[in-house]
Amino acid sequence: MELFVPGRICLFGAHSDWAGGYRRINSAVGRGYTIITGTNQGLYARVRTRPGRLVFTTRDAAGDTVTLDEPLEPRRLLELAEAGGFFSYVAGVAYQVLTHYHVDGIEIDNYRTDLPVRKGLSSSAAVCVLTARAFNRAYDLKMTVRGEMEMAYRGEITTPSRCGRMDQGCAYGERPIEMRFDGDALDVDELHVARPLHYVIVDLKAKKDTVRILADLNRAYPFADDAVQEAVQAYLGAENKQIVAAARSAIADGDVERLGQLMTEAQRAFDAAMQPACPEELTSPVLHRLLDAAGGGDAHLSKLVLGAKGVGSQGDGTAQLLVTDEAAQDAAIALLEREYGMEGLALTVPATKRVRKAVITAAGHGTRLFPMTKVIRKEFMPVRDASGRMVPLIVAHILDAVAAGIEEIALIIQPEEEAAFRRLLHEPVSPEVFAKLSRENQERAREIEAAGARVTLLPQPEQRGLGHAVLSAREWIGDEPFLLVLGDHYFVAGESVENCYRQVVAAYGRLDGALIGLAETPETEIGRFGTVSGTWEGCVDADSLGTGQDCPHPLLTVSELKEKPSLDYAREYLRVDGLGDDRYFTVFGLYVLPPRLLAILAETEAAGEYEHGELQLTGALDRLRAEAGMRGVPVHGRKVDIGVPEEFAGIW
Repeated sequence: MELFVPGRICLFGAHSDWAGGYRRINSAVGRGYTIITGTNQGLYARVRTRPGRLVFTTRDAAGDTVTLDEPLEPRRLLELAEAGGFFSYVAGVAYQVLTHYHVDGIEIDNYRTDLPVRKGLSSSAAVCVLTARAFNRAYDLKMTVRGEMEMAYRGEITTPSRCGRMDQGCAYGERPIEMRFDGDALDVDELHVARPLHYVIVDLKAKKDTVRILADLNRAYPFADDAVQEAVQAYLGAENKQIVAAARSAIADGDVERLGQLMTEAQRAFDAAMQPACPEELTSPVLHRLLDAAGGGDAHLSKLVLGAKGVGSQGDGTAQLLVTDEAAQDAAIALLEREYGMEGLALTVPATKRVRKAVITAAGHGTRLFPMTKVIRKEFMPVRDASGRMVPLIVAHILDAVAAGIEEIALIIQPEEEAAFRRLLHEPVSPEVFAKLSRENQERAREIEAAGARVTLLPQPEQRGLGHAVLSAREWIGDEPFLLVLGDHYFVAGESVENCYRQVVAAYGRLDGALIGLAETPETEIGRFGTVSGTWEGCVDADSLGTGQDCPHPLLTVSELKEKPSLDYAREYLRVDGLGDDRYFTVFGLYVLPPRLLAILAETEAAGEYEHGELQLTGALDRLRAEAGMRGVPVHGRKVDIGVPEEFAGIW
């Protein structure tokens, strides 16, 4: 399999990760808060199992191939880890994995690396995460992203390196996250990015002593002995918390000008509090000459720059400039090289991804509602929509999708029903009937007609399972994520919350990969549904499942997806923290899926891997989970199976 792990850069809150760790000794120390993001550059690798061996191949600075090839033996791995050097990171993580899991050997070919080393971008952490992820994916260890990050951290501190817990945040990929540190506890929350952020990472071509910086600053902990040390604790605690919170809001609001101002403010506060604790390294004349130039001392550079600050441990190592756009990145990099002899690296944090397309399955035969479905399709059954009006089920789906920001909708239908769907969605009401409608119903007719204009009908000649239905839309979907909806269900949102479609789409906006909506379900019903287990990410109140305003869309990293499990199996393997002993999370019927799922379905079909004559979706989803990870979000609402008469009657 192919893997990519980026580097990471700390945008705000450097040093607060280890500082917040001191709360386990002194509760008066402030919690640590950082915002980091993955880089455009990183490590690319091909991975496969290799019985009994740890093999890691990479290329050195000259482009020559160098290889670690050792037996997968704990004592030897620990010896290699403690010896230091590049391969110590690989050995350290392998040692930790072997200690905690039953695994065999692995071969990792790091065939390409475009991540600069020793530039504050955590290249060593990327190696550790790559190794942890390789074992996880190759052996399906069901580690969450948090689990991979923790395993990578344990592996790196097995070596002579003394990294902070922040470094391993590159496990979350190229999207920005906020990390919060409270003693040994760590919370991670993925951030919404309203507008692309354009940075230039600058190699100052000078020197700094990171070991000295960390040693001097650590003297302020766990208890401050003088005013200088009190200032260090105040900055890395309450002051940093305030700056990070403001930066998070600016990122979410797309206020790049304010974000640039916060960078300058953060650097000024850092200098005031931290320079006296380590003046030999943190006076950093080279860094401050560049910051002064970017702040107005160089008219050509300053017109490109919105804000600037140091990177990582600070000192004369690396700087980050927030610039206006891609053209400004190119211009700043050229100017820095020409006028200052410094190298610049473009880093763009993209805006949060949007979901434009939805696929709604509507090609079933409705056999459970026979003989009613002999005269009316299940998708045309009447339901009350969000406004309380009676509409056909499929219209309720379409209106909810449009309200969630979906621009294009595909309906998978039976060929013989195409005319009926066209009459409902694509043909306007006749002038005679329209004239007889109330003004309110005339508005509703226009709304349905406008929504119907977004709909493409995709006839499915034969029905061979849900996976087959989704695969039939492959050409229409193209190469972008899509919302998948089970059209024979109805999704009723809870009181005072957004519609179920919008809940799932909003949650997806913070991440990559696959997302499934989750329903809290009593154990007496789990034999009817796909059921998941996993671990919470980010801000989650286990009692309320994150329904508060601070975290409306908590995420669960899915470690297992089991189709219609037995109760004994569910009790043993499918528990989730925060749910009662008799409650589980089942698949809700709303999914946001990457185009990779379609390739998996096509491969499954080509291999003839049908279950009971059908191409199933659940198996493809579980393979996607194993390959690339999967998240779940609890949906605050109720899923009604229209094919079950008791449930259908219950919505009235």
